Amino acid sequence: MKVRVGFGIDVHQLAQGRDCILGGVKIPHEKGPLGHSDADVLLHAICDALLGAAGLKDIGTYFPDTDNSFKNIDSQILLEKTFHLIKERHYTVSNVDCSLVIEQPKLKPHIDAMKTNIARLLEINVDDVSVKATTNERMGFIGREEGVVAYAVVLLMQE
Repeated sequence: MKVRVGFGIDVHQLAQGRDCILGGVKIPHEKGPLGHSDADVLLHAICDALLGAAGLKDIGTYFPDTDNSFKNIDSQILLEKTFHLIKERHYTVSNVDCSLVIEQPKLKPHIDAMKTNIARLLEINVDDVSVKATTNERMGFIGREEGVVAYAVVLLMQE
């Protein structure tokens, strides 16, 4: 059995009037991540972690922001397509561990919905998904509420 680990990171600016979608969950807030797609930093970080663990290229290679077919796309679709790529290589997801760094909004009330959604998309048990959130203690661009960062680690298994 082959075991592979992958790490992903994504960063997006926060902008007024954008939907705040994290982990595929729409969170009420006046600002949201800005990007070519829906800019769901959490799902993008998971995509990169999956791709890295499978020895593939980064998310921008498969879903470039220069391709208008991905304009405003739901990042859940990107994760589904990424998951399909790793399944083609006979990998299964063992677990996913993620962290979001954002000052506002507070994410604790939405964590369970994010975990459930990610587990559904990756066809794993919700207990195999961890989503944590923290602030940047009011320091830097995150502390000034100008951006959000997501980190993800995945473990893949191949028979």
